[in-house]
Amino acid sequence: MGERLIGKRALVTGAASGIGRAVATRFAAEGARVVFADRDLDGAERAVHDLPGAVAVHVDVTDEDSVAAACAQVLADGAGLDVVVANAGVQLFGADAPVADLDLDTWRRTLEVNLTGTFLTVKHAVRAMAGRTDGRRGGSIVCTGSPTGLNGEGHDFTAYSTSKAGVHGLVRTVAAAYAEHGIRVNTVVPGYTETPLVTAISGDQASRAAIVARTPLGRPGTPADVEGIMVYLAGDESSFATGALFRVDGGMTSL
Repeated sequence: MGERLIGKRALVTGAASGIGRAVATRFAAEGARVVFADRDLDGAERAVHDLPGAVAVHVDVTDEDSVAAACAQVLADGAGLDVVVANAGVQLFGADAPVADLDLDTWRRTLEVNLTGTFLTVKHAVRAMAGRTDGRRGGSIVCTGSPTGLNGEGHDFTAYSTSKAGVHGLVRTVAAAYAEHGIRVNTVVPGYTETPLVTAISGDQASRAAIVARTPLGRPGTPADVEGIMVYLAGDESSFATGALFRVDGGMTSL
């Protein structure tokens, strides 16, 4: 497709399906050597089939040892780590609820994956990038956010919305702390995106129509809609962008 990421080493979490798979696959098409990291190792291995230089690894983002091991595997040949996309996440449809009705297990599980998992991924990405010994400096970290963490769009999903608001805050904090190391940290905020999982668990026609009605561009998003901004943030074109939030939501949060 292009050569915008030639020579880059990238790790993408949640890469077995959906947005993560689309982004990791696009990175490979742009010349990066990509690690597809996911709890679903079989799915990740299917995703890397016929992608030169791409490998699949198992990672549980809620387990620090697992995250550290995935980063160590990338670094094993001494080539360094240039790009990390912290994309793994969950939304527990049918369990997440307005705060008065939300059970503690759903709250804990959602924040454990979406916020703590992002924290652990960013933590070990920063360590790898700040301590690199391959002659390069810094790197790019991109976290997947959500409109629900910006406004009242997700008022029925207390745990999910709160977890994503936390991700947005984490990005700003880490970006400020590690800019001196040449490490850039940004957030991409996809709108409602039709992936097989989302369609299966929340894709009834009434829900879809309601979401489209709140989206100025008049349609739901697709994983392909997110790829371009991710490539931009992963590459050198965005070398002056850090601590920023990039909306890819069809205008949903502009209203």
